[in-house]
Amino acid sequence: MTQSNILRALLAQDKLHVMPCCYDALSARMIQQGGFGLTFMSGFAASASRIGAPDLGLMSYGEVVDSARNITEAISIPLIADGDTGYGNAMNVRRTVRGFSRAGCAAVMIEDQLAPKRCGHTPGKAVVGRDEAFDRIKAAVDARADDDILILARTDARHEHGLSEAVARAAKFHELGADILFVEAPRSIEEMRRVCADLPGPKMANIVEGGETPDPGHAALREIGYSIAAYPLTLMAAAMQAMASTLQALADDTERAPQLMDFSELRRRIGFDAYYETSAAYDTSRRNSDGNRP
Repeated sequence: MTQSNILRALLAQDKLHVMPCCYDALSARMIQQGGFGLTFMSGFAASASRIGAPDLGLMSYGEVVDSARNITEAISIPLIADGDTGYGNAMNVRRTVRGFSRAGCAAVMIEDQLAPKRCGHTPGKAVVGRDEAFDRIKAAVDARADDDILILARTDARHEHGLSEAVARAAKFHELGADILFVEAPRSIEEMRRVCADLPGPKMANIVEGGETPDPGHAALREIGYSIAAYPLTLMAAAMQAMASTLQALADDTERAPQLMDFSELRRRIGFDAYYETSAAYDTSRRNSDGNRP
């Protein structure tokens, strides 16, 4: 079964899929090891991880699709990739969709922000006009005809134009053939309910700790009507907090062992144990755990 079909089967279930977001192959692998059924490559987190810069359109299409390919090669669960604005006009959108499909992604998100895009919960974002927004999704859907991939259509119109415009745009995205709808940054439970009540098909909620959208918990999100709950910064924020604390402990020469994963577990999670088990079948490749030939 293809990754796209696995994602379709998940979306057909009557449940909320909790989706921690990854930023590299290791974080994606740990999400899979944690028992989660799908993940999303967060543009915010991937930009911070890969180039050490904010998600303000600085990372190129080539860098993003390369990061996505690294992730899909490390996991077997579906990956949704952040295709931003499509990196140009409608023809660029078509190339973006094909590129992410061929990188092994189950779905790609295309949004209606004005380039360079911004994080949906930060100031200064703006959206393109309706015609351009609709052309992006139409181009994405047209490209899907050649490459099996789902289209996650995002609108940030709530910020500038209000919820009604955002819902109207998302409804048109669905009409054009988008598989999943994402109205970014509703500001209350009531707005979240309206999004789910007024729009057809699967909807995604984006839960940013400290952001504009409420976090009512998994049961409430399912009851409201969401199919996916994305947590784009949870893992990166946790990792950065742990690194900052550990670096301070190292600088202060204080105890840091309680903050560290056991070395044997670290090796297992990265894949050393699986590597050695598989390589044992090949005499010229076999190495034991200390790196010496047997």
